[in-house]
Amino acid sequence: MNREEKNAKVDAAVALKYDMQDAGVPTVVAKGHGQIAEKIIELARENDVHIHENPELLEILIRLEIGDEIPEALYRAIAEVIAFTYELKTANR
Repeated sequence: MNREEKNAKVDAAVALKYDMQDAGVPTVVAKGHGQIAEKIIELARENDVHIHENPELLEILIRLEIGDEIPEALYRAIAEVIAFTYELKTANR
């Protein structure tokens, strides 16, 4: 991570959980603005969790409550992010 990435202010963040073994629907496990968002991003980086930046998707996800499943209308968008993340992890092995 370069200095610019480290010093960039984060307005909002949402963390999703998806269990490929369970094949359930991704759920919101954390969300927040300002310092909470920065902490979500920090923890994701520390734990090698993929960070996907998409302002339009964030605008919808931030409205959900913690524990909510993502709406069916977002299945395709989230599936594409999950597939991309999986490809990155398998390519780096």
